[in-house]
Amino acid sequence: MEDSTFPEPRPGTSTESGGRGEPAARPNSTDKAPVSLCLASASPSRARVLEAAGLHPSLRASDLPEGALIRAEEARLGHPLALDDLVLFLARAKAEAVAARLVGEGFRGLVLGCDSNFGLGDVSYGKPHTAEVARSRWRAMSGREGRLASGHWLVDVRSGSPDRAPATGAVDVSRLWFSEVSDAEIEAYVASGEPLEVAGGFTLEGRASAFIRRVDGSPSGILGVSVPLVRELSARLGVSWPRLCAGPRPRE
Repeated sequence: MEDSTFPEPRPGTSTESGGRGEPAARPNSTDKAPVSLCLASASPSRARVLEAAGLHPSLRASDLPEGALIRAEEARLGHPLALDDLVLFLARAKAEAVAARLVGEGFRGLVLGCDSNFGLGDVSYGKPHTAEVARSRWRAMSGREGRLASGHWLVDVRSGSPDRAPATGAVDVSRLWFSEVSDAEIEAYVASGEPLEVAGGFTLEGRASAFIRRVDGSPSGILGVSVPLVRELSARLGVSWPRLCAGPRPRE
């Protein structure tokens, strides 16, 4: 991917880059060739969302040291990454890392990186990892409103040149309102194990749905990948939605 300074996006806005500094390509209405899609993730929930929308993504985890990357970027900037900048930074890092590997394996298509993080006030919540952290976060979230930001970065490696690959990205933001949750309910939810390895410590489509009374945002975006946004990003790279949906199914 081209060497450029990390962009500073805002909710509802986007960034894009093209090979040799050119703008990302626009849709070609006469080109109907199917286009392959790879999701730079091992997330089964994101894959299910894309598959339900008619896409056939292959999956490839980036396996990046996210904590180290964030620390390095914040040291470069001289300040902590804001929630929206954080998720777009990680989505881009994932997409670019996987795209570089796949090109060497002969892949020619689009690579999508996604990252989600939850913000409560001025605090960003990633994955809790431990029951103690999950318990503390749920006590803080009980009865409050928060923001779930999901960064999306799409890289076009159809040319086979990852260093000059056009790319574009944006952030999808949803707002959530939590019910008052009792200590007993929190204990039972944490004991289920569900909140430990998901952004924010909850899943809307899982057990946490009993405690989320209102959501304002993209129905798919709240699940970690906004299908309308993926459609918009692919169009910016010159790939129409029917072409992306017609992409080949991954090999078993």
